Amino acid sequence: MINNRHYRRIKRSFQVAIAAALFSFVATIHAADSVPQVTLDVAKAGPRAVESLTARSVVRDYKLAWMNLSHALESNSTVPLSGLFDGTAKAWLSSAVDDQQRTGLTRRYLNQSHRLEAVFYAPEGDVMELHDTAEYDLQISDGSKTIHNEHATVHYVVLMTPGADRWVVRQLQAVPNF
Repeated sequence: MINNRHYRRIKRSFQVAIAAALFSFVATIHAADSVPQVTLDVAKAGPRAVESLTARSVVRDYKLAWMNLSHALESNSTVPLSGLFDGTAKAWLSSAVDDQQRTGLTRRYLNQSHRLEAVFYAPEGDVMELHDTAEYDLQISDGSKTIHNEHATVHYVVLMTPGADRWVVRQLQAVPNF
């Protein structure tokens, strides 16, 4: 026979599991609607040429990094970053999430388009510098109320390095222009 306390614990565990599954499903649908468009021009990269497989991997991982960055800032959690950021990029994102949690604000990056240009690829293949001309709709909310909307064009200097199974964003620095 199950006592009331045990029953409530089982019921609560079931409710938490259902809520987590629903959140995951909604996040997947939302992520599918907001997949960033990413292109990469490797014509000016040097001193080493960028191989086609490397170019595809950088595009894939940069796109995933921005999806996760957007989700992290929208949900005010660093959990979605999942190893795609390290170094100063990870520190900046963690600080941004902390600031948002403290103020109660959230940011959403919608309709993202990133035009990457590889400007340096180390001879050893261990670092790539990219210039990203990013366009997106930035939405800032206070709770459920949107307090700011703007279409932004932002230039980023990006350093990426290869990891065990992906390219990792080490630096993501907004600059006035290239």
